[in-house]
Amino acid sequence: MSHARLLRGVPETNGDTVSEPTSPVAAPMGRHEVLDLVRTQLADILEIAPEKIGESSSFADDLDADSLALIELVEALEEELASAVPGFRIDDDDLEDLRTVRDAVDYVTAKLATA
Repeated sequence: MSHARLLRGVPETNGDTVSEPTSPVAAPMGRHEVLDLVRTQLADILEIAPEKIGESSSFADDLDADSLALIELVEALEEELASAVPGFRIDDDDLEDLRTVRDAVDYVTAKLATA
């Protein structure tokens, strides 16, 4: 299939048959993508600008995120990542160890690497 036709989503024709363009295989999320996802989701939940969320930001001390906000973050991350990793879950027992944005990013990155 020609590159231009693939980019436009135009099916390739081979004589009488039409073959649909194939979807690219999703690459595993890297640490930077996970950080962006956590920032975006957290910013939406806390109604603040993503730029105000640093990797070293403490959920409680710096961002004033209560336990309900963290549960919303976990649910949002699980929903978002379930398409990349079927059955992706953040274990409830691990939540108390997630105190900073960096902790959450490291945890999610490690879970994705072992999936």
